[in-house]
Amino acid sequence: MFSSFRLEGKVAIITGAASGIGEASARLFANNGARVVIADVQDELGQQVVASIGPDRSCYVHCDVRDEKQVEQTVANTLENYGRLDILFSNAGIMGPICGILEMDIGEMDNTMATNVRGAAAAIKHAAKAMVARQTRGSIICTASVAACLGGTGPHAYTTSKHALVGLVRSTASELGMYGIRVNCISPFGVATPLACKIDNLDPTQLEANCCAISNLKGIVLKPHHIADAALFLASDESAFISGHNLVIDGGFTVVNHGGPPNQRSD
Repeated sequence: MFSSFRLEGKVAIITGAASGIGEASARLFANNGARVVIADVQDELGQQVVASIGPDRSCYVHCDVRDEKQVEQTVANTLENYGRLDILFSNAGIMGPICGILEMDIGEMDNTMATNVRGAAAAIKHAAKAMVARQTRGSIICTASVAACLGGTGPHAYTTSKHALVGLVRSTASELGMYGIRVNCISPFGVATPLACKIDNLDPTQLEANCCAISNLKGIVLKPHHIADAALFLASDESAFISGHNLVIDGGFTVVNHGGPPNQRSD
């Protein structure tokens, strides 16, 4: 039976926590006893999240993960304010250029990789350094995507970055396990976050309808809180022996044959 406060006494940094999956996770972590550092570049939204959660359980830090110094300072501020760091949820990310490879702006791809991969690497580096120095058996979580599992489910730069992120998670898990630090990632199916809605300029209802139409698991709409629930599990002691894992939350989308059973095909 789960405790009512599954993160009691723990301190978490969540990047990209001013909206979408990060915001939902910040609220859920705080409701489960954690003190949460909301790190984002959306200052006004971030401050609104802190105001709604409560300044006794959360704080906001401006952090552009492309700048390692800002990431390092976010970790330093967390240690100064709370004295420890138990959880990193590296969730900040961008969609990047939405175009075919023939029209790809390589500079925009570089920016996507800088945010989604290098930013995550910087966050893992500095969070892990803090955990190792204090002998904290911490949990590090990254947001990947079904695009890291199946080609054609996202733009090229985004897909490439999420494949790289899964590799980064597995590689760092292999190193940090000796310190008792777990590193995992979550790969969601389509969720109606502000980031996802930008792809085709859809409102959340339209995006959810499109995702439901191609989803394998019927009768449920994937919401940010479902991803937050998974992040809570990976952040908590209930996942104490899970590391190097990519938790795919897609209702079976990436493991089924979307062409239908062989006897339903026509050759």
